[in-house]
Amino acid sequence: MINKAYSNITWVIMVFILFSTQIVWCDNIDPNNDGSKYAYGENIGWLNFGARDGDVIVTDANMTGYVWGENIGWINLDPNISDPNVGIKNDGTGLLTGYAWGENVGWINFNPQVPDDPNHYGVIIDTEGNFDGWAWGQNIGWIHLRATTPVAYGVKTSWTTSLYVEFDDFARFAIQWLESGSELTADLDHNGDVDAKDLRILAEEWLEKCPPGWPLAY
Repeated sequence: MINKAYSNITWVIMVFILFSTQIVWCDNIDPNNDGSKYAYGENIGWLNFGARDGDVIVTDANMTGYVWGENIGWINLDPNISDPNVGIKNDGTGLLTGYAWGENVGWINFNPQVPDDPNHYGVIIDTEGNFDGWAWGQNIGWIHLRATTPVAYGVKTSWTTSLYVEFDDFARFAIQWLESGSELTADLDHNGDVDAKDLRILAEEWLEKCPPGWPLAY
């Protein structure tokens, strides 16, 4: 007859061994497991936003975790520093700002500004969770989050904005109509101008996300 206490201890040991041999991680990058987790830098090669033990998490407020570069090591998206500009912030609509830190490469800006160039080059996340745009590291140059060359690549997250387009958004848009600048909330294509292209984006977003009950909802 098998001793019950001995059997329980054996079971606990087996479970412990089983779980200790597996690496468990949690993130919300590459939700479809189709390889949508790579960015590319001309000077540093591939960056993996879904690396094992990286635990990159995108929320309405920020990004946390670590990105892995085979040639440069880990990049920390949320360094524990009191400076408000440090760490990657999300404004809730997918516009990212702030600085990440790589021990071997220094600071990486997710919302870089090019002098005398009104275009927006920073990193954004669209309504389907796709990353796009560029990050800039003073020591490593540009990092592109989505492109078709050298091969098709990009980063995707399961986080998407759940904000509705409301009547007040049209009012704010009207106030900034035909204005130019670098920090206009109505500049939806981030080209420095609030124009007909932005109006088209706003209209498309309205049709897609119009709050239930509004007369123009379909």
